[in-house]
Amino acid sequence: MVRIGRLGMALLVVAGALTLGVAAWPQNVPPALAAAAAEPTLKIGYLEIEDDPKYDRAYVYARIPAVPNYRPRAGAELGVADSNANGRFTHLHYELVVRAGADAKDLIAWVQQQRKDNDVRFFLLDVPTEVTKALTSAIKDPTVLFVNVADPDDSLRGASCARNLAHTAASYNMLADGVMQYLAGMNWTRILLLQGPLPEDAKFAAAVQRSAKRMGGTIVDKKPFVLSNDPRAREANNVALMTATSRDYDVTWIVDEDGEFGRYVPYGTQKPRPVVGTTGLVASPWSWAWERQGAPQLSSRFDRAAGRFMYGPDWSAWSAIRSIVQAAERAKTFDFQPVRDYLLSDQLRFDGYHGSQLNYRPWDNQLRMNLYVETYNAVLARMPSSKFQHATNELDTLGVDKPETTCKF
Repeated sequence: MVRIGRLGMALLVVAGALTLGVAAWPQNVPPALAAAAAEPTLKIGYLEIEDDPKYDRAYVYARIPAVPNYRPRAGAELGVADSNANGRFTHLHYELVVRAGADAKDLIAWVQQQRKDNDVRFFLLDVPTEVTKALTSAIKDPTVLFVNVADPDDSLRGASCARNLAHTAASYNMLADGVMQYLAGMNWTRILLLQGPLPEDAKFAAAVQRSAKRMGGTIVDKKPFVLSNDPRAREANNVALMTATSRDYDVTWIVDEDGEFGRYVPYGTQKPRPVVGTTGLVASPWSWAWERQGAPQLSSRFDRAAGRFMYGPDWSAWSAIRSIVQAAERAKTFDFQPVRDYLLSDQLRFDGYHGSQLNYRPWDNQLRMNLYVETYNAVLARMPSSKFQHATNELDTLGVDKPETTCKF
């Protein structure tokens, strides 16, 4: 490991001894020398699928987007911009290297090339679950770290986890626990679950059932819905009929990742009940409406840079960059191993404008985080709830705790 800490060692910068990803850490450098020196640069890769169907702008009637999904790359770009703003004082530089690949094979080849030619070791992932699994299966190199910023699939934190895969995206289990904790606090524990036909709907519905079991909720009925105008399928496509169950319930929990059916559920139920899940009251790692812990500053910076609100995946991409940068600055090196070790250690205390000190869980490399239970324009609560206690870290009441994990590195 290379460490540079004094003026004499900083002369290596001027001598051109910097290589990508290798530490050159100038301290107490005279301004004239610092200005003349080349800045050490840490390059961070960013992987996405060029024609990812998740980001197809599918429209329904009146040109209304079914689900307003945005690529979270803008969050990573803001993270780099924030880091470089601080770099004016530390004389350090960060760069995002983006690859929009055609498929997993394309991305695997690009990662291997970047690792070999440019010594890029950290890669943010905004890719489908199967692409992440293909990447971690093909590239088991312990000197590469992937950070999942968008995929909530729990299998990536469980049976399909990898030692060189971390997560700043909240999992389905975490999101379900966030909403369930709020419902438990309101004593709304009887749940009517409406589930869509997508594979993602099945994953989220499984998380809801797990969360209800561990937090005192009851699924009084579970009904699948279909997107169809066929009168023969009225029992599965009519909100009023689906919610006219004989067993009473406190809330309707809709699981509809596509969003087209779910938008008709609030105010369309047979009984006057709140709607939660993917529509109505939802859980997210970020809300532009949160007004504490300095959050409006981050939301405003993002709004100016991207021209839109900041959503959960944007925060996840931003936090991936900022936690890597903080680990590098605390480790005082750009060498991969000490940065990686600090990043995934209990020494990391990352301030994500959440009001809590965040770090990564050692059993599955998932970033601990608060979740915001929100409507479309207001935050009703910040989770975890004080009602749910934990022996060591209350953030571990959201998602899979150590005794529950199926991850085996």
